[in-house]
Amino acid sequence: MRDDPQRLRFEIDARDGAARAGVLHTAHGAVETPAFIPLATKATVRGLESDEVAALGYSLVLGNTYHLFVSPGPERIAAAGGLHRFMGWERALITDSGGFQVFSLAHGGVAAEVKGSGRSGGTGSRVEIDEEGARFRSYRDGTELFISPEVSMEVQAKLGSDIALAFDECTPYHADRDYTARSMERTHRWLDRCVRWHNEFGPEEQAVFGIVQGGVYEDLRRESAAAIARSEVDGIAIGGTLGRDKEEMAGVLALTAPLLPEAAPKHLLGIGEVDDLLGGIALGLDIFDCAVPTRLSRHGVALAPRPGSRFRLDLRKGGWEGDRAPLVEGCPCRACRRYDRDYVSYLSRAEELTAVRLIALHNLTYMRELTAGARAAIRAGRFAAYRAAVLAGAAPWDA
Repeated sequence: MRDDPQRLRFEIDARDGAARAGVLHTAHGAVETPAFIPLATKATVRGLESDEVAALGYSLVLGNTYHLFVSPGPERIAAAGGLHRFMGWERALITDSGGFQVFSLAHGGVAAEVKGSGRSGGTGSRVEIDEEGARFRSYRDGTELFISPEVSMEVQAKLGSDIALAFDECTPYHADRDYTARSMERTHRWLDRCVRWHNEFGPEEQAVFGIVQGGVYEDLRRESAAAIARSEVDGIAIGGTLGRDKEEMAGVLALTAPLLPEAAPKHLLGIGEVDDLLGGIALGLDIFDCAVPTRLSRHGVALAPRPGSRFRLDLRKGGWEGDRAPLVEGCPCRACRRYDRDYVSYLSRAEELTAVRLIALHNLTYMRELTAGARAAIRAGRFAAYRAAVLAGAAPWDA
């Protein structure tokens, strides 16, 4: 791995078992870890202004390279001064590579993977993946587009993110071992091309993270972790399919996390459910991005200390008439301080945008409190007790 403090510096200041708390120093400021990263997919955290996200206490958001490549395009964003200025965000930014979106086009997307309905092996009809990269059609106007390792790095350079993810191919859980192995080996070759391009043309203050692949296969995960650790990257992400269900995912993560270099910042891609995030922290992972908190808000669902219902409070359903309680008792968010369940449920069922905003503010506050509580617990040497309390139904601020 590369040690270049000008690009990225990671300090670990407390440990509790494998869990650790620290600070990730980027060109646009420090990020306390463990940290949850809201998604700013199309240059905005859905429903919120950048200043609102910053006021919630977030120091790092994730932009989606694939979507920004399709529209408005990297040239337009670069002309505005980069993604920070384009979206009015003055803190740290990480951009994905577009690899996951290629996977979604080829294999039917996340929903299809969870349902087991994606196509087995090979590639789908809407994308062509070969050694050079991925060719696909824009979902906006049908224009043929092409992303390669070099194109992905160039786009992320124009976006000006603090951390760029290397271009990878992500396979679904139902892909067989042979296909997964060939995909992983291609990801490693693509990483070499990403690093070569970035070393020659990339911004001097932009860090690069490599992505460990290998599906659910232990030997492939080991091989990939070793390959990424040998490369000139500044951090490591765990990507690809993690299994059919939570149990299999936990096993893949328990295998993979200890294989990564101790000093490296470690990013778990696309995972941010309450229980999964706490499980990742227990394994020594540092940053987590996930669409769940803001996606739930669009469906009238608030995060809550309710393990029996997957930590969800469904306000879109009936039955909240006359309920004067806040979404979650003790929550410091604006929605919980000013409004009750009856009102927010009414807004959501009426499909008022105000409900989306209020629940998004609540859900992101809940995730902020969850990770802040984890950091404090690690520093106090009581993370196992904190995790157990939250999983048993305690609110993060009471655990």
